[in-house]
Amino acid sequence: MINTDIATAHLHSHISEQLTTAVILLDAALTVRYFNTACCAVLGLGEKRLSEQHFPALFLHCDISAQHFSGALSSKQGFGVSDVQAVLADGRHLLLDISVTICENPAGHLLLEIRHVDQQRKISLESLQQHQHLAARELIRGLAHEIKNPLGGLRGAAQLLEESLPDELTEYTQLIIAQADRLRNLVDRLLGPYRPAQRISANLHQIIEQVRQLALMDNPCNVQFSRDYDPSIPDFTFDPELIEQALLNIVRNAQQALEQTNKPTICLQSRVLHQHTLHGKRYKLVALIRVIDNGPGIPTEIKDTLFYPMVSGKAGGTGLGLSIAQTLIHQHGGWIDCDSWPGHTEFTLYLPIADTED
Repeated sequence: MINTDIATAHLHSHISEQLTTAVILLDAALTVRYFNTACCAVLGLGEKRLSEQHFPALFLHCDISAQHFSGALSSKQGFGVSDVQAVLADGRHLLLDISVTICENPAGHLLLEIRHVDQQRKISLESLQQHQHLAARELIRGLAHEIKNPLGGLRGAAQLLEESLPDELTEYTQLIIAQADRLRNLVDRLLGPYRPAQRISANLHQIIEQVRQLALMDNPCNVQFSRDYDPSIPDFTFDPELIEQALLNIVRNAQQALEQTNKPTICLQSRVLHQHTLHGKRYKLVALIRVIDNGPGIPTEIKDTLFYPMVSGKAGGTGLGLSIAQTLIHQHGGWIDCDSWPGHTEFTLYLPIADTED
């Protein structure tokens, strides 16, 4: 006679092996006690690397920490998180959906279901961020118009008033004029660059080198720069001045973020991508520039709004540098993305090289 418990266990094991979702069983110490075949494919790890391993130790970084898992066990409440950033020990970056369930049998165990977020999800997120960015820009343009009109009148009135005041009182009208000018300059910076891109055929690496030289000339933290260029990137048409400004804004931000970092480093990297999609369009060739630093990482609370104007992780920062950079790259049909965790921040600039596919 067949033991029904054993038969049921074999059936459950067989079913789990047919799943495309990664299934992992963790004990109270967060040690891997079981995993299905799909787990190796989703995480890109072999059976020996997974078996009997402390699950958090598989990652250099993961948005879900050991405390989250331990807290779920203590409260006996599972949870689910989408778009979890995870970095494996070999440096590979994954975007995952993770669902955590508390097991009744065996008791004190966690069942993890992990799905790898595919490229389509990233494209959807990029499209959403693009619409949010454009909506924010339009809002700012409307506000700027409403601010600048009365501001001009206020400044003009102060100038007229100054003509009829004794000299000892003109310091007050000068203060009004100076503050009006300061506010106008801030609004102009919020609006960002207004001239259209003037495209010429140029070499991208020359622009990256110019940015590196400018950054080295003003480098109070003695940041060490390294280069990793792809010589296969051809010359293509873009506005060198606008791309230089966008890249310099990002590099300057990285330098400022490294002020409290021991042995601060920035890596400038270039690559060429084939058949890549940007803003819903598929391009034969896309140039990629990465700015990678070893700083503290971007605060979690501003990650989703990082490219919005007036959003900054620095005390006293205006938050305009990244917003302007994103606008400049948008003018070229490109995009800026960011991945960040403690000890690693990576800004990636995408610029179309070849025409879209028919």
